Formats: sequence, structure tokens, C-alpha cells
Amino acid sequence: MRRRNFLTGAAIAGGTAAFTPFRAPAHADPGSTMALPVPRQPRGLEPTGGDFPKVGGNLGNQNHSSLRRITRRNVRHLGGAWHVNLEGGATDGRAQQSTVVAQDGVLYVQTAQQNVFAVDGRTGEIKWKTNVGSERTNMRGVGLGGGLVYTTSGSNIVYALDQRTGGVVWQRELLIPGEGDPGCDPQNGQCGGNRGGLAGAVVYHDGLIYVGTEGSTAGARGRGYALNARTGEVAWTFWGPPGPGEYGNDTWEGESWKTGGAVCWMHPAVDPELDLVYWTFGNPYPRTNGSTRGGLNLFSNCLVAIDAKTGERRWHFQSVHHDIWDYDNVMAPVLIDLQIGHRRRKVVVYGSKTGMYYILDRATGKPIHGMTERRVPQDARQKTWPTQPFPGGRPFVPLEPSHRDTTRPVPYYPTGPIYTPFWDDATILYPGAGGGADWSHITFSPHTGLLYVGYGLINSSYSNTNGGRVNTARPLGEYFSGGIVAVDPRTNRPVWRREGDWSLAHGNGILSTAGRVMFQGGPDGVLHAMDDTDGRKLWSWQCGAGVHTSPVTYEIDGEQYIAVLAGGNGLPYPDIPKGDHLWAFKLGGTVAPAPTPTPPSKRNQIRTAPVAGSAVNNTITLGRVWDSGAGVPGGTENTVAQNAMSPQHLTVPVGTKVTFLNPEGNAHSHGAASFFERVFDTGRLSPGQSSSHTFTEAGEYFYNDPVFPQSTGKIVVR
Repeated sequence: MRRRNFLTGAAIAGGTAAFTPFRAPAHADPGSTMALPVPRQPRGLEPTGGDFPKVGGNLGNQNHSSLRRITRRNVRHLGGAWHVNLEGGATDGRAQQSTVVAQDGVLYVQTAQQNVFAVDGRTGEIKWKTNVGSERTNMRGVGLGGGLVYTTSGSNIVYALDQRTGGVVWQRELLIPGEGDPGCDPQNGQCGGNRGGLAGAVVYHDGLIYVGTEGSTAGARGRGYALNARTGEVAWTFWGPPGPGEYGNDTWEGESWKTGGAVCWMHPAVDPELDLVYWTFGNPYPRTNGSTRGGLNLFSNCLVAIDAKTGERRWHFQSVHHDIWDYDNVMAPVLIDLQIGHRRRKVVVYGSKTGMYYILDRATGKPIHGMTERRVPQDARQKTWPTQPFPGGRPFVPLEPSHRDTTRPVPYYPTGPIYTPFWDDATILYPGAGGGADWSHITFSPHTGLLYVGYGLINSSYSNTNGGRVNTARPLGEYFSGGIVAVDPRTNRPVWRREGDWSLAHGNGILSTAGRVMFQGGPDGVLHAMDDTDGRKLWSWQCGAGVHTSPVTYEIDGEQYIAVLAGGNGLPYPDIPKGDHLWAFKLGGTVAPAPTPTPPSKRNQIRTAPVAGSAVNNTITLGRVWDSGAGVPGGTENTVAQNAMSPQHLTVPVGTKVTFLNPEGNAHSHGAASFFERVFDTGRLSPGQSSSHTFTEAGEYFYNDPVFPQSTGKIVVR
């Protein structure tokens, strides 16, 4: 179509580089998968042992344990040590994202029901339970330090609980409108935008705790907090969008910084020797419309190195300039000491939704493998930045949609590679808004020298938000999948990958161990143990709900345990099985797996209520949104919605002739073409025209409008 040709021409004119996706064999020679030697890690970055005292394991978020009793040879003998339903078996649709932490044989974990638990790591007995509110929010893990358990709540209150009893020691409300911000009016919300919320796991270090925020999609002004761990007093605040007179404020057009987003919704890393906190800040606001916020928009899409005691910026690196793609790269950064050539290098690994790691010197922020600012396609309406940074090495996922995997684009959409601009036509890009490797926790194994992460193969369709358009939508009817990839941080190049059935980019963290076994769960509820040399699956266990947290390991009296919270998530599959399952495993455990829940659909389903064909004379009206109350097509044409098919979800028996009608009241041509099976195609129908197709086989048939391709419907033939 003309729109697709125009977009392709724009990409060529903009000088975008051609990319060759990395495609490694599923199996590789084990000798070639090592990135050795790895020097001994410094204080604070050494592997965890009998405890797993914070989310990420150590201060560098390496997610690696020195425990080695569970090995590649005996892991098949793992069984359930115990299992507990923390919320009495609740399956009320809440996403459970809290990674367990373990200290002195006790596990500490939160639930989305706003409860914090201490659980005996040997028996599963609940030692105490403390409720911290009722407002829903993401709960991603507690912090431990000084005999206290630190947690956030949906009411934007930080709590310090007695580690022995769960009693409240202190509480501190944050995100108070106008708080510490001379550029904002306390009577006008938070700088005229959304207040936002507290987010991410709490990190404790040296008498301070670090607490992040969320809300960039609603116009909150992001900030990271450091609090006195004993009293809850705010020690410092670091603003995502800087205020007047602060470094970076001039990178925001006008007063767009006030509602600029740039929230830090994942936990930071800490280098005790350099006394620096490394925090990642998210996308600017508006998310996919850059027309009102010209400039680089610091510190959105940045890794910022912050003085741990004062909150002052030491350096920053921006991975995406003037982001309009939701490529916020907000993953917990990983700190590693590496041997590169004859030099010992202190690095921080940042990323990545974009499918690229940015590996930087921890002291200076300078790239370890080089960085090239490449020209990218432009759109003056979006005020796009002329270049984007590309690190040395190779991306770990393709940087454009492919026809060999589930990034195969739904037909008729304009498509393009990474950093393709868009305006009002919904445009399919990969990596999409969910990555790449969205917010899964990375692991670094000193035994292989490799980084491991889960990724998703899921497109997004981008458009501005004007006129009721949907932004960063996952095209209806597209397929979802993903896998894991191992990257050598000394070269920033992938070593091997294993693609599978599921996207593994939304909290599906990986734990590695000295026993040379890795653990990771998926949306279907299955926890896998894998060989760290090539990703081969060695053991699997059904946990009863989607696993969107990181597994952890700990030791009690010489017995090694693996623990994980399985409770499901809302992304990227809306139908991930939910629950409240806390599991612990050990060699010879006798507790049986959970019953297998219904797995998510591997296709982005249309979830509106079905309408029987007999109720609408087996006719689908194009360009109209279904009025479910009246049971009739809407009265006005709609060219921007995803559901402008009336009805969007039709059910008919085999042998039914279905008619597609473009009503006379519409102003534009419309059509209906099935994909990817290509069973029927009406062509372009002018107002008043119709076309029919008789369905002779049972099945599920997705179709979209070739003129307005985001509008998608489904016919189920029984």
C-alpha cells in the first residue's frame, strides 16, 4: 500500500543502517561458550552463599549463588520441599511480581494484596504477616538491613517492619505534591501531572534505603529517593526530569519537564567501593508523542551514576534520545569486574528493551566496547533526534520484524526497524514496547563469564495518542514467543540462544548457581532448571501459576533450597494463570507439583464477548464499534480503534455464509482480509458495498481491515 511504500522510502532517506539479526545454533560446543577468566569480584559484588539477602542477590544484581549442592547431575531429583498459598489460594487477577529474599533460614516476600510475609525456609510455616494497605500496586521485593524489613505500599508509604515480629517500626509517606520541588505548585498535583506511585524492590546499603517510582505513562515527574534506614527521613531526592537551574533542565522544551515521566521503576545497583548508586530512568511523557517536548529529555532513558550519600549526579548515559518508542531500558543494572585482554575493568551492564547491552565503565560512564551515534529516520512532527547510540558488539535480538519467528508482522500495517518514526498510522516495529528483554532480571555467572537474560519476540504497533488512537499496542492476532540468550560481556556479543514457546521478558528472572544450573520460570507456570553452558533443560516443575519473579536459592543446615513465588502477571499475555503459590524445592523433596493451569494463548486474542451470527444476520459491519448495550453496530464510523468491526468477535456454525458490509453512512473504503491463513479477502469495499464468504471448516479466523489495519476481528467457526 502507499503508506507502507512511503514509510520504507522515509527509512531509506533517513540513512538507517541495515541490521543482520544474530542467529546462533541452539547448541554450541561447551568449550566455546565460556568467557573466562573472571577475576574475583570485589566487596559487595561477591556471590551470595547461604543467604539471598536482596532482590538481585548482591549489590551488583548478579543473581548468582555460590551454593553447589544442586548440580547438573542431580537436579532431576529436585522435588517440592514445601508449598504454601500465601493468600489462601486467591486467583483474583492480581499480578505477583515479588522476588523472595532469604536470610538466616527465613524467607521474606510481598503479595499484591499488600501483605508482607516472613516464612520459615525449612517448613513453609508463616512466622508473621503484616498488611500495609489496600491500594493495588506492583510489589517487587523487600529490602533487609539493620534488623528491619523495608517495603513500599500502594498508598505511597514506605514501611520499616521489625524483622522478628513484623511490627511497624516507622512509616514515611512519599510522593507528596510539591515536596522538595520549588518548580511545582503544591495545590496543582505533582507539577500539574499525575502523582505516580512507589515502585521497584527496596535496596538497603550502609544505613540508607533506595526507593523508586512509577507513573511515566500518566505524566508523573519521576524521582529516586534515599531514606535514612533507621528513621525514614529523606536523605536525598534525585529527579528524573531536572528542574530549573539543574543540569539537564534545558533538554526539555518549555515546561514539559514538569510532567516529563522519567521514572525509576526498577531497583538500582550499588558499588560500595566507588560509593555510587546506578539507577535506570524510564521513558518521557507523552510516551509516543514527542511533539510537545523537544530536546534530548534528560534523564529519561538514562543510566545515572549517583553519589550514594549526597544524591549528586556523577555521570549519566542516555541510551535513547528523545524516546517516542517506550524503549526505556529500565532493567536493574548489573555490576561486574571483568578481565578484558590484560586489563581488569569495572563495568556496569545497562539494558535492554532495545535488544542491545550498553556496557560502561562504572567510574566514568565511558563505553567499554565503543559507541556510535548513527543517523536514524526523522519526522519533524515528532521532533525526533537525528542520531541514536549503538554500542560496539552485536544486538542479542533482531532489530526489526522478521518472517521467520513470531515477529512476523500482521499484514497491511506499515513496518520498520528500530527507531522508525511514526505519526498517526499505526506502525509495527520490533523490538516492541515490551522489548527485547524488558524488565527480566539478568544473571551473571562467574563460572562461564556470561550474562543470561530472557527476551520476548513480540511486536508493538505505534501511533500518537491523538484522536483516540492507541499507542504501543500489541497488534491483535499476532503471535507471541521468546527465549533466553547468553552474551559475552567482554565482547558484547551473543554466544548462544534458545528460542521457545513463551516471551520471557516480564519479570522472568534467571538465577545461576555454582552447581552450574540455572533456574527460570515462564507464563505457563513451569519452572525450568537449565545447563549454564548451553541452556539445555534438565528439570521442570509445574508451579500452578505464571512465574514472573526470579527464583532464589538459600541453605539451611547444609541443605540447599530453591524458592520462587508463582502468581502470574498481566503482561505480555492478559490470560497468564494467576495465583499465590510460594514454593521451596530440595533434593529428594516429596511435595507433588501443582495441577497444570490453562496456559496463556500464544496469539494476541480478541477478548470481547462473542456474538452469535444468528443475532446479526451473519453480517459484520465494517468501520463501526459494536454497541454491546444495544446489541447493534455503532452509529458512526471509526477509523482509529482496534475494534471497529461490529461485532468484533462472531461465532457461527460450519457452513455459514458471513457477509462483510461497509455501510452507506461510512466515508471511507473498508475491507476484511484473513491472516495469516489467507482464507478470505473482500478487497476494498466502497460505502454501500458488501462481500461474503462461506466457512466450510471449523477454526479461529482472524482478519483485519486492509485500509485501517489496526481494526481487527475474529470469527470462530464451530
